[in-house]
Amino acid sequence: MPDTPKTGPTEQSVDAFLAQVEPPQRQDGITLRQFFEDVTGYEAVLWGSSLIGFGSYHYRYASGREGDSFYVGFSPRKTNLVLYLALGEDAVSERLLASLGTYRRGKSCIYVKRLTDIDLGILREMIEHSIRTLKTMYPS
Repeated sequence: MPDTPKTGPTEQSVDAFLAQVEPPQRQDGITLRQFFEDVTGYEAVLWGSSLIGFGSYHYRYASGREGDSFYVGFSPRKTNLVLYLALGEDAVSERLLASLGTYRRGKSCIYVKRLTDIDLGILREMIEHSIRTLKTMYPS
């Protein structure tokens, strides 16, 4: 039986969630929400208790695991903004990461202390590249 994803879309208010975030991450979260909506054309949706996702797709791995996820998203955490983007080892991802600014990379995310630490023009390109990549990998 395939694993059931632990985090899914909720009906909870993104505005209410962001209102509970401590400054300075609250303002960065509000700014990122509008930025992601403008870039993606998708409305923000709260996934689980703290992830703000944009768009969604269904995935199925060769292992049989399947589920739904958002194309791109973020979470305003206490010490970092966590950006969830589909960036791989490809030349476009590497070029964009090299120009982004100050960040720390995790397995499937990017940690940024403040929005002022990164280039939003590059982030826009990263969001667009991530969505293109996922739509190619998991066509509807």
